[in-house]
Amino acid sequence: MDRSGERLLRELTAVTGQGASWAESGAELSRAVASVVPHDGARLTGLGPATGFGPASFSFWHGYEADFGQGLLRGCHTGQDPCLREDLARRPVPVDVVAGAGDGPRHRAVRRLFADHGVQSELRLLLRDARGVWGTLGLIRARGARPFSDEDLGNAARLGPTLVAFLRRYVTAGPLVPATESPPPGVIVLGPDHGIRAATPAALAWRERLQSRLRAPEWTGRSFFAGMSALARTPAGAPLVLGPAASYGRWVACQAERLDADGGGDVAVVIQAATAAQLLPSFCSWYGITARERQVVEQLHAGAAPKHIARRLDLSVHTVNDHLKAIFRKTGARGRDELIAAIN
Repeated sequence: MDRSGERLLRELTAVTGQGASWAESGAELSRAVASVVPHDGARLTGLGPATGFGPASFSFWHGYEADFGQGLLRGCHTGQDPCLREDLARRPVPVDVVAGAGDGPRHRAVRRLFADHGVQSELRLLLRDARGVWGTLGLIRARGARPFSDEDLGNAARLGPTLVAFLRRYVTAGPLVPATESPPPGVIVLGPDHGIRAATPAALAWRERLQSRLRAPEWTGRSFFAGMSALARTPAGAPLVLGPAASYGRWVACQAERLDADGGGDVAVVIQAATAAQLLPSFCSWYGITARERQVVEQLHAGAAPKHIARRLDLSVHTVNDHLKAIFRKTGARGRDELIAAIN
């Protein structure tokens, strides 16, 4: 990362670290990125390699009108977006693209959406490194502006390492152990139109709690659950999204399941404090915990002492303690009890 990238990283980290609202963080993101790629709106989403592509774990938006943002997300979640292709397992996979610049039906559909909302074009960049995909960057230009070009896409790609570093720093700066108790698991039921049909009292308590903490517009939550509903009906099914403590005060899990065999009926989304089994893959990805260190964490969570961990993993006790020191350093945990509490 060069000096300009380091400066951008410090600026972004400073504003989110000061308790900025969803809108304030999005505005700072847009301002910082505009020096590299001029634009009229920006959105940055966090995904994480462990969960794969789907509804964002968290996001920052600026300059996207609500109906336009919902339209983009609807197309993305239903597989009608030009930045998506399907792999051999028929899972949607995002790719870098200037949306609307191609001739296929997906590009034509997004151009119609752009025309309805006064948008000239949108640039989409996948934020990835050797470990996988960490998130996406989207930039829009309004009608009358110069459309995004391949050169703009290349310039935006230069920001990739900085934005990946920011996403990781943002997540890992969150509270390791939640300060308050969470509501019990709640259930939201969505119909074939992806609209909310019913919700348990606990689910409503979760929505109110998360919305008030994040201070994001109501449409973002509505679009999130619509996306969960759409993805649950695909061959891959049962999407799981882990929201980080940095955004929500504690790690939160949302998992969707269709309630019939063919996916034509309702979908139930369970929202709850993330369990250790749900959380550990994402937790290890964001904190840079290695495969061997993860095995140590799993054994520790199961109640094993270092000498027992050493025996089970065919390691020396000295090596196990070295792994624990590395894990404490990466996570900021002050000991085994705090680490276990972080993933419970």
